[in-house]
Amino acid sequence: MKTLNVELGERSYPIYIGSGLLQQGELLTRLVPSSQIAVVTNTTVAPLYLNQLLAHFPDRRVRNVILPDGEAHKTLESVAGIFDALLAERFSRNAVLIALGGGVIGDMGGFGAACYLRGIPFVQVPTTLLSQVDSSVGGKTGVNHPLGKNMIGAFYQPQSVIADTATLQTLPDRELKAGLAEVVKYGLIRDPEFFTWLENHLDALLARDEDALAYAIERSCRNKAEVVAADEKETGERATLNLGHTFGHAIETGCGYGTYLHGEAVAIGMCQAADLSRRLGWLGDADVRRIEALLSRAGLPITPPDDLSTQRTLDIMAVDKKNIDGRVRLILLEHIGRATLPCSVDVTSLKATLDEYGRP
Repeated sequence: MKTLNVELGERSYPIYIGSGLLQQGELLTRLVPSSQIAVVTNTTVAPLYLNQLLAHFPDRRVRNVILPDGEAHKTLESVAGIFDALLAERFSRNAVLIALGGGVIGDMGGFGAACYLRGIPFVQVPTTLLSQVDSSVGGKTGVNHPLGKNMIGAFYQPQSVIADTATLQTLPDRELKAGLAEVVKYGLIRDPEFFTWLENHLDALLARDEDALAYAIERSCRNKAEVVAADEKETGERATLNLGHTFGHAIETGCGYGTYLHGEAVAIGMCQAADLSRRLGWLGDADVRRIEALLSRAGLPITPPDDLSTQRTLDIMAVDKKNIDGRVRLILLEHIGRATLPCSVDVTSLKATLDEYGRP
């Protein structure tokens, strides 16, 4: 087991990474000391891991909240279901909420914990690659809105993160590949040596080699923990973690939540960001080709959907959280391993990328 720490003063917390952590009762009971436990999960994860988790809490009062699976259900209505369950049990502020699942469950469970009684402790138990390397760390919680992804939420840090890499063995191939997009992102924005490592070890990751996966997860979490510790509320460096996300969120919103997995949309978005960076004279052609090649080898889409128009994309991007005074701000690349902070870009260049990149 590897242990990392997110250093945030009084709100600091550990990230545990290892195989079989859901079987370690001593670890779980130490991290969840409350007599009142709410487990938020979904219809896919519950049959696989819920009983394994609950076996360690036979003498606690536990309420399970099993939500429908999928990005389409990441709504205020679903979070209201969490509140209904907690209130029905009359859980107090001493209760602990466990988010058992992927990024959607982690975001909704964390948001529910942030709001219930103005805040109760919660623990992230991510079961997908994307959630283990990204969404479970850093305290971003929330839900989607028809006008934009993750537009309603709060910064609310977990008490701990327990990433059991054994859960990745039951992850569908599509979900595994989607998680690799966020792994590649760390190499692009701040860790060029890791990007090269990914080029050399991608086949092992796709084959679910445990050592390769554990290394990729640990290095990704270490990168994110350092960024979050330096900029918890995204006033500076943390914004670089959104590379490709403004483009990607527009794809998710414009095509309907769930049509593209988050990592798939981000992969396309990172390629569009690379193309725009090249148009602005920052990123070289060779780097753009390396980015496209790695994401394509990972089985991820790298071109935008044909039926999402430039104007529709621009309209959605105008609602992005990073915008200021109506100006679209994007994370772009100077080279592999160095991202720019949010910058307003020339609309003509942005439209050229949206009009031309990946279009027949």
